[in-house]
Amino acid sequence: MFLGTYTPKLDEKGRLFLPAKFREELMAGLVVTTGQERCLTVYKLGDFADIAARVQAAPITVKGARDYGRFLGANANQDTPDKQGRITITPMQRDYAALTKDVMVIGVINRIEIWDPSRWEAYNQQNQDTFADISEEVFPGL
Repeated sequence: MFLGTYTPKLDEKGRLFLPAKFREELMAGLVVTTGQERCLTVYKLGDFADIAARVQAAPITVKGARDYGRFLGANANQDTPDKQGRITITPMQRDYAALTKDVMVIGVINRIEIWDPSRWEAYNQQNQDTFADISEEVFPGL
């Protein structure tokens, strides 16, 4: 599982040092793609393959399915951490998520999200008070 919040830095080539706790699970490969709320999402390669299979199974006659597949695939980058645990964040991905040198990396159980610190802070402030309500709505009885 991916848990916790970390504050690594992007280097001048757009490489990100993954938190040490996350590296072993990602050594077999990963995919970085644009996520919701203008962050980036990092999936283990196998998990992304499962998502891709669901997208492929959706009928191409459904506009939303076509749009989602295009957005997900066109903005994705398959990678493997180097010996120092770095992955590359493409220029397009950095622009999408407004990433500069400072970033927030958060574990979201089965995936990782990469955020601009000010966007993460705003999102966190905006949604923290509704966490209990969301929990009951999405997972009744949890």
